[in-house]
Amino acid sequence: MADGGDGGPAAAGGRGPAQPQERASWCDERFDFQATFLQCLAKHVPNIYSAEMDPLLEKQEEMVQAAILYPLERYLFGEDPDTFLEKLQQSGTSQLCGKVFKGGETTYSCRDCAVDPTCVLCMDCFQNSIHKNHRYKMHSSTGGGFCDCGDTEAWKAGPVCTKHEPGASGSPKENSECQLNEEVMERSRRVFPSVIKYIVDMLIWEEEKELPPELTISREKVDSYYCVLFNDEHHSYDHVIYSLQRALGCELGEAQLHTTAIDKEGRRAVKAGRYASCQEAKEEIKRHSENVSQRPLHVEVLHADVMAHQKFALRLGSWLNKLMSYSSDFRQIFCQICLKEETGSGKPCSISKLMLWDAKLHKGARKVLHELIFSSFFMEMEYKKHFAVEFVKYYKALQKEYISDDHDRVLSVTALSVQMFTVPTLARHLIEEQSVITTITETLLEVLPEYLDKNDKFNFQGYSQDKMNRVYSVIYDLRYVLISKPTVWTDRLRERFLEGFVSFLRILTCMQGMEEIKRQIGQHIEVDPDWDAAISIQMQLKNILLMFQEWCACDEELLLRAYKECHKAVMRCSTNSSRLREKTAFHLCGHTLESRPYRVSLDPVSIHLPLSRTLAGLHVRLSKTGSISRLHEFVSPEEFQVDLLVEYPLRCLVLVAQVAAEMWRRNGLSLISQVFYYQDVKCREEMYDKDIIMLQIGASLMDPNHFLLLILQRYELADAFRRIKPTKDQELIKQCNVLIEEMLQILIYVVGERYIPGVSNVTKEDVIMREIIHLLCIEPMAHSAITKSLPENENNETGLENVIDKVATFKKPGVSGHGVYELKDECLKEFNMFFYHYTKTQHSKAEHTQKKRRKQENRDEALPPPPPPDFCPAFSNVVRLLNCDVMMHILRTILQRAVELETHLWTEAMIQMVLHLLSLGLLEEKQQLQKSPEEEVTFDFYHKASRMGSSALNAVNILMLLEKLKRIPQLEAQKDMINWILQMFDTVKRMREKSSLTTVAATSVSEATKGDETQSTQDKEKAERKRKAEAARLHRQKIMAQMSALQRNFIETHKLLYENTSEAQGKEDAVMEEESMSSAIDYSRIALGPKRGPSIVEKEVLTCILCQEEQEVKLESAAMVLSACVQKSTALTQNRSRIVELSGDTLDPLFMHPDLPCGTHTGSCGHVMHATCWQKYFEAMQLNFRQRLHVEQIFDLENGEYLCPLCKSLCNTDAEAVAQILSLARWLEIILVRISGYSVKNSKGEKQNALAFVNKGLGNSALEFNSILSFGVQSSAKYSSSIKEMLILFATTIYRVGLKVAPNEADYRIPMMTWSTCAFTIQCIENLLETEGKPLFGSLQNRQHSGLKALVQFAAAQRTTSPQVLIQKHLIRLLGVLLPNFKMEDTPSLLEVDMFHVLVGVVLSFPSLYWEDAVDLQPSSISSAYNHLYLFHLTTLAHITQIVISSAKESPTARSHDNSEEACSAQSFCREVCQYTIALVRIFQAGLYGIVLKKASCLTFVALLYFFIICWECLRLRSCNKLLKKGSSRHFVVTFLYPPIYFCSSRNTGTLYPRKRNSLIELPEDYSCLLNQASQFRCPRSSDDEQKHPVLCLFCGAMLCSQNTCCQELVNGEELGACTSHALQCGAGVCMFLKIRDCKVVLIEGKTRGCVYPAPYLDEYGETDPGLKRGNPLHLCRERYRKLHLLWQQHCIIEEIARSQETNQVFFGFNWQLL
Repeated sequence: MADGGDGGPAAAGGRGPAQPQERASWCDERFDFQATFLQCLAKHVPNIYSAEMDPLLEKQEEMVQAAILYPLERYLFGEDPDTFLEKLQQSGTSQLCGKVFKGGETTYSCRDCAVDPTCVLCMDCFQNSIHKNHRYKMHSSTGGGFCDCGDTEAWKAGPVCTKHEPGASGSPKENSECQLNEEVMERSRRVFPSVIKYIVDMLIWEEEKELPPELTISREKVDSYYCVLFNDEHHSYDHVIYSLQRALGCELGEAQLHTTAIDKEGRRAVKAGRYASCQEAKEEIKRHSENVSQRPLHVEVLHADVMAHQKFALRLGSWLNKLMSYSSDFRQIFCQICLKEETGSGKPCSISKLMLWDAKLHKGARKVLHELIFSSFFMEMEYKKHFAVEFVKYYKALQKEYISDDHDRVLSVTALSVQMFTVPTLARHLIEEQSVITTITETLLEVLPEYLDKNDKFNFQGYSQDKMNRVYSVIYDLRYVLISKPTVWTDRLRERFLEGFVSFLRILTCMQGMEEIKRQIGQHIEVDPDWDAAISIQMQLKNILLMFQEWCACDEELLLRAYKECHKAVMRCSTNSSRLREKTAFHLCGHTLESRPYRVSLDPVSIHLPLSRTLAGLHVRLSKTGSISRLHEFVSPEEFQVDLLVEYPLRCLVLVAQVAAEMWRRNGLSLISQVFYYQDVKCREEMYDKDIIMLQIGASLMDPNHFLLLILQRYELADAFRRIKPTKDQELIKQCNVLIEEMLQILIYVVGERYIPGVSNVTKEDVIMREIIHLLCIEPMAHSAITKSLPENENNETGLENVIDKVATFKKPGVSGHGVYELKDECLKEFNMFFYHYTKTQHSKAEHTQKKRRKQENRDEALPPPPPPDFCPAFSNVVRLLNCDVMMHILRTILQRAVELETHLWTEAMIQMVLHLLSLGLLEEKQQLQKSPEEEVTFDFYHKASRMGSSALNAVNILMLLEKLKRIPQLEAQKDMINWILQMFDTVKRMREKSSLTTVAATSVSEATKGDETQSTQDKEKAERKRKAEAARLHRQKIMAQMSALQRNFIETHKLLYENTSEAQGKEDAVMEEESMSSAIDYSRIALGPKRGPSIVEKEVLTCILCQEEQEVKLESAAMVLSACVQKSTALTQNRSRIVELSGDTLDPLFMHPDLPCGTHTGSCGHVMHATCWQKYFEAMQLNFRQRLHVEQIFDLENGEYLCPLCKSLCNTDAEAVAQILSLARWLEIILVRISGYSVKNSKGEKQNALAFVNKGLGNSALEFNSILSFGVQSSAKYSSSIKEMLILFATTIYRVGLKVAPNEADYRIPMMTWSTCAFTIQCIENLLETEGKPLFGSLQNRQHSGLKALVQFAAAQRTTSPQVLIQKHLIRLLGVLLPNFKMEDTPSLLEVDMFHVLVGVVLSFPSLYWEDAVDLQPSSISSAYNHLYLFHLTTLAHITQIVISSAKESPTARSHDNSEEACSAQSFCREVCQYTIALVRIFQAGLYGIVLKKASCLTFVALLYFFIICWECLRLRSCNKLLKKGSSRHFVVTFLYPPIYFCSSRNTGTLYPRKRNSLIELPEDYSCLLNQASQFRCPRSSDDEQKHPVLCLFCGAMLCSQNTCCQELVNGEELGACTSHALQCGAGVCMFLKIRDCKVVLIEGKTRGCVYPAPYLDEYGETDPGLKRGNPLHLCRERYRKLHLLWQQHCIIEEIARSQETNQVFFGFNWQLL
């Protein structure tokens, strides 16, 4: 397109002379446009794209515009291109959005209005639609999708956003300007065929050396070729880089550039030259790539002209793509030409040619082609239909090409299927006219022929995972076609669908009984077979099976015909495998079953039975719709053979039972995994559940006794119930018991599980409610946990939101964790202990929870089943199982074994299940008696259970057995349940005894009787519980009385002691009261100076966490250390734009800038160890990790890192636990003399350039050098050798971490770093306490208190390990900031120093002034008190000066006209000061002047003057008058003030006080706002429009391009990702990022460590959504964001990373360096 407005294109260089001639030849009708157009391309294209190795893209584009595109547009439009396109753009846009999604772009789907989940909106359309106020989901696109805004078939409501509504752009819906005039349309019909033919011909051109004849010019052919390397998905980045370096001998950077371009565009010319040299390079690349991979790289040698024309063909494709967006007429003409076939040639049309060639195109060409299809065909519904017909016509070929290809699906033309198959009307059309279902199913069979065995069954042993993933795309297409059920059926639609269904049954036939297995006996299986492919296909087909069944259920005729076809297929599979064996008879209880012998434990069995399960699903739908009454018309009773239908699902359930009995343990983990998925929520709907339904079908159609005999036979339990003497083999007995339990459980499910639409009269909502109730009976659950436990439908919906509020209440989350749903009390009655979707663990946990709840409510622990709903008529005969003879025999046998105490033949679980079956029988009979007269009720469970088992004298019935069970101690837990059943027997008996005329009355009486008996039983139980509670109370009372007596005895024995204590307490109270009244000053509250209050010295005894030995902390004792972590920190920085010096041998750390750009923080977990114990622990860890070579190291042992043995906090050092009238003027004089003496003494024989004093006023001083010692000294503390070692170790660690240099114990900066980390750590703690609103040092945590105490003691002791001369030099430099008497060359400005760091430094280094050559002294307590007081005065007043000067930068809002004496004096002083320098005029007149004249600032200004008075008291200038009168003094004040004020006024960078409290950046409430920001983010270093991985720095708010080579930086010779390099500056290596498209917080530390942390955004259910997998709307949780803030301010990020990596150890970790 033309750029630059009017006259722009014509003015571009090189275009003017050629344009008139070319336009004339194109416009002239006598010339063939196509020939002229191709001649123009042949002339210009090779010249434009001649420099392929190092192209100048901007220059190429200018030449293309000038020579080709501008003349072409001028001819096509008939006027200036810019003018014409501007008119088209203003005339209105299409109602369809048509935006094509990039990879990672956020898409939105409305759960209320979308027809299916594939209907999505782009960010702009969503924000301008009604759906933003609905229930929506947001996801990250994989790329290649299409915004459905404007598609009326995609939305139930609100199909168009406000941007695309007709007339939204200010023009009416129908606008004459929207239609192209006939001339333009005619020229389009001339231009487009030539352009399209050229694009198609060049993209499918296969000749490497030659061009088509029409593009060959008469000049001599040049021997210029390119060696072109193509992208594939088999070779990694490193493989390609390695191959290029070895083959071409290029540098690493050049190889990386080539590889990046290949990955982005799909191909790249890596060498230019003659044909022979390029061919040689091709062979070299192939040879080297084969060394690192199984296949060589794809390399071709192309002639330069071929390469140029192919590249320009893509440029023309982009030009067409942009042109399509301007007019519907352009799109229609383009589509017509693309769909036009050559008459009589039999060749496909142009668009079909490109589709068929798609798999051979490189990535860049595919993208252009797909975008062109989106912008043309998919924007016109009629042509979208034609395109879909072409697509289905070549569907098999396209899918086969894709499956053999190695590129991702998003780059394949087959990915466009979702755009066509999900449109309801288009899908119906394709089914009716193109038989698309048959086409897809046949394709699926044709792409999997190598996986068919000799019996035409699938066997996926040795399958290719990559190929299977591609095969799944065919299954997805089938799902897309079926996603919307038709509302109107035509005969043609019915026939085509049935044809497709029969074709689909052929796939299921290949799966029926696939991968049969036999039980391994003796030796364990050597290699587990591949099982996951078959299960994965089952998962993929689950929703498709359900959709086929739902489609069939929409039409009665179709349902019956589909049932017939499915039944035929099942019978064919069943008869083929079971006709070989003769039938045998099985007798029990007077009943006989004839069946073919089969044993699951010996014969082959398969878990894959999709045909049988599909038939079960269709049968249920027949029952639901009532069509089952016509079933005999399609399947005769003779053909039905229900025993064969039941056989295979029953075998599968028996297999599961035998696996539970550990009979198949020699078959390995593959079978266990299959059984797990068989019952898992992902598969159970079409596997386990359908097998239960098939058994229910069998129970409803078979004789109940025969059905149970078949069950016993297949479970191999015939002998267990035939009075045959059991074996004594304990393992066999255990297996038999487990099989009986599993069989009883299946019988419970067959009879009791009726919550299936079609099995009983329940709805889908009832089913979901029951699922939720039973999940919440286990424990309260989060929304996501419930969702994961529910099956999803074809729209990925569970139906949870529609019913959850009916059965549960939501409990909001706290600062951590997530919100949970708790079951409502009224729903507890629906609890069924034997719910068929419970796992064994869930069953046990639910039972325990419910019994515990009932016990807390003082109720019995019986858990009877809830009354089940009635079966549908088709399943009504299932209940006959409960009262048949074989069932009674089974129940009676188990109960009798328990009564006879044959402990090895029964288990409590068996008894529990028998009781449950009895309960089901009694409830069924009770319900029938309540609904019908007694004589009409044929269900006689009570009579069968009351009947004797035989005619023997000792025969008993079930009632008698239950009475005996109550007395068995082993069944104490079941006693309440037995009582409940006995009461139910009595209730049913009473109901039976009444006549039919008084049924209602009898029922009422029996209910009342039952209630009385129940009440009586409950009264007895309550009395028993009350008695036990009273006994417990008396016991506790007795114990308390004994303790009280012992206390009284102790007091009597030590009576004197108690009297003395009380007297002393009374005297103390009186003294305190007297003192408080007589004294106005509470000296105990003075912290500094000679009047400092007393401090209590406590004996400190610590316990080593490793050896558990106690030790008192003394100077001469062995060293005890605290686990500590030293790290660099920018948590307090006031200026994040300041470049942080991370390391350097010349860095001077003595003075900290007041911006606090980067400090060294020392933190501790507070746990103490002996130094020797710690050393042993550290050495053991080193040895351990040396032996674990393949495990990613969590911490850097080489740099002394380790985890605290107790709390697993990350540490890198250990902190030593160590045992501490004069006026201001005189103190200053003494100090100055002492320093002067040291300076002279230390600099003898050296040139003195470090320190010079202002000699005025000092020459007559009579004070001696040692006068400082006269105010009190004492000998220095002597530390043990182990303590000194730890002091040096800790100091070296601080030095190494803080300066990022190698350890050096002799470095002069070690003391500086020690004082700096002490000051910075205190500042961080103060900042944290202020943030939390806590008093200063009044609310320290134990770990903070212990760590801070140890750190301060260590810092104070550090000077003893360094030369005192060095400490003195540091002290003099520090005092140079506070005292104007010093002139130091490197003394910083007052505004460039943090005063708290200075205070800590001078206080800790000041004792060095007391050092003598002969003796090691330190100040006494009184000397230290004065020192601390006056140092505090100096630094405080210096800080006040900083505040005043920095405040001067702020312009006063209004000048005060105060005429008071105070104001006049201040004004006079300001004028006098300003006389000495012009630079001060603006500051004092605009700044200090205004501040001084404000009453509130007067005290501050006085403090400023006082500071200078103090500084001059050493010159005996005692008053302000003297200071202001003497000219020399005035000059000195100005001299001292000038540098900092000049610094402030000229640079305007001074720090403002009080410093701001740092916090994480402000985040928007709605997460969509962040996604919107991310969608607008463009990488500053990348010119393409590909979506990146934007991350947000939570420290400074910078948006970065993560995990992309475009933004990698070279830092100290290492390639670092954008986040890692940013963290080095923003957080000194420690940083916190939010990955916007993944909704995850990433914590990183350094270059090698990091972890993922939950984002502070929660959905309405109080849960995070990492990866936006659930897609629910997210909102900011302030509490969680504050938790992240505290994690940063507490310097716990490193600790969190270490804990995370310790918990989630992986063998191959993430490369954090490239984040």
